[in-house]
Formats: sequence, structure tokens, C-alpha cells
Amino acid sequence: MEKRPTIIDVAREARVSKSTVSLVLQNSPLVRDQTREEVRRAMADLGYVYNRSAAMLRQANAGLVGLVINDLRNPFFTEFATSAQMALSARGYATVLANTDEDPGLQAQVVAAMLEHGVSALIISPAYGQEEATFGAIARAGIPALQVLRKAHPDTATFPFAAPDYERGSRLATEHLLAAGARRIAFAGGIEGRQVTHERMSGYLRVMEEAGIPPLILPGRPSRAQGRELALRLHQTGGVDAALCFNDLVALGLMSGMAALGRRVGPGFRLVGFDDIEECRDAFPPLSSVRCDIAGFGRRMAAELIAWLEDKSAPPPETLSPVELVIRTSSEA
Repeated sequence: MEKRPTIIDVAREARVSKSTVSLVLQNSPLVRDQTREEVRRAMADLGYVYNRSAAMLRQANAGLVGLVINDLRNPFFTEFATSAQMALSARGYATVLANTDEDPGLQAQVVAAMLEHGVSALIISPAYGQEEATFGAIARAGIPALQVLRKAHPDTATFPFAAPDYERGSRLATEHLLAAGARRIAFAGGIEGRQVTHERMSGYLRVMEEAGIPPLILPGRPSRAQGRELALRLHQTGGVDAALCFNDLVALGLMSGMAALGRRVGPGFRLVGFDDIEECRDAFPPLSSVRCDIAGFGRRMAAELIAWLEDKSAPPPETLSPVELVIRTSSEA
């Protein structure tokens, strides 16, 4: 029996994307007339038959939400995704989850697939780069989409953005380190040029400027391995008596690197992480960190999206949630 042509076959024949074919099938005004004719000609040539009843069944499933996360290997993002998914589930929504591994090409691919499978909304913690490929497709689909934890697209009226107040977190941490007696404080980790790096560093820079102390920036990947490498650089620099890290993974790696160098984290070298993942409490010594209440944040984002879907109540363009500094042995005075 000959295989029936699919929407993918039509897209290939017409030399357009699957999303464009879907828009033609939905009689969307977003498609140019010439493109529409090319798609319909390809459908006729292939003998493609649109199963409208099946499509209506898919569209009737308005309870499907896409959850797109840039790095599920990081416990911070995993806890957010778990919390948001559970909150959505409690209200009767199913989620489809994708990890993009900081790859913007993969992100565009999984978002396109989710749109084709009829998600009614998206929550996206975005990878950086090729923003139009991802957000352009979402805009054309016309569904609600939240940017969370990091902002990749500047149009927050269309794609509202929410995150913990990173600037306040780094300010609280830096003020604490100065009050504890530290005088040469480094900011460790974070990839240069990224907005989230700037946001997490901005409070540190302001406090250091106010104190008349030159900053020391050591950029790098937000990983444990990078933290271990930065430990050696800090040790060789000399005179550095404290560090605020871009995230807890960098801080835990730096702590491990310092131990390997025979340098104790605590009174001699004060250390603060960022995010307050569960491992901070179990580290030795316990790691001070900026707590973002990421589980609560995930629940709030789920509630915001549900209100947008059910009540047509869009969130404000930008929302910053409260943070607090949790002081443990790694930075105590």
C-alpha cells in the first residue's frame, strides 16, 4: 500500500517550512498569496488530503503548554521546570518539556514542533542567539508566551519577561562580603556579553564603585569545571579575599578548587553563590547564596500563564520577584 503524503512532504515539495503549510491549511492571512498558491499546487501534485476533523481534535486540546528550558542539567532550571509543570498539572494542563542545551538552533526546532502539535501557550527560558527564528514563529502562531529567568527578545509587550531581582541579589551579597571584612572581592563566572550576566553582576559593580574599590571580573562558563579553573586563577592573582559567583555551580566548583589548592573557604576566603540550590546546604562548608525561591517562582509563572489563557489577562511586560541572601559558613564574619 502506497504511503499517504504528509505535511512534511508538502513542505518539501513547496520549499517552505511545515509551519507555513499549517498556516495555509488554517487559511491564515499571514501567508503571502504567491506562497499560498505554491503550497496548494504542491498539495494537488502530491495528492495530499487535509484531515480537518483530526486537526480540529488537536486544536480542541487547549490544555497543552510547552515548557522550553535552556539547561536542564542545572538544578536551578530543573527545579523551576518541575515546579511550573506541577502547578500547571494541578489546574488540568498537560506540559511538553524540551531541553535546548543552550543551542538556539535546537530551540527554534523544538518550538516549531510544539507549535505544530498545537500547544496553546509557551513558557520559555531562552537560549541566546537566532532570536527571530524562535520568537518570530511564536508571534506568527499568535499564542501566549512568557520569557522567564533570562530575556532574549526585547519585545516584552508581546513576550512578557519575569525573573528574580538579580541586581538586588548581587548587591545584597557584595554588601554582606564587605561588612564581613572582605576588601578585594571578585565576581566569578558568567559569559561575557549576555544580559543575564550583566544583571547578576550589576549590583556587585555598583556596590564596589560606591565603596571605591576596583572590581575584579573573571568571566567564564556557568559550570563547576569553570569554577575549579577560576580557583587557580584567583589563587595566582593574590590578595583576593572573597568572591561572588554567577551561580552556585561556579561557587561549588570554586570551593572544590580551593580545597585542592589547600586554601580554606571561610574566614580566609569568603564565598557566596547565586540561586541557593539544594546542594548549598549540604556542601562543606555550607555555601552562602542568593535565594531566588525558584520553586515559588515556577508556581507563579504557571499561574500567570493560566490567567493569560483563561481570563485574557496578560502579565505586565516585566516582573522582578524578590530575592534574599542566605548566609552560611562560607561567608560568615
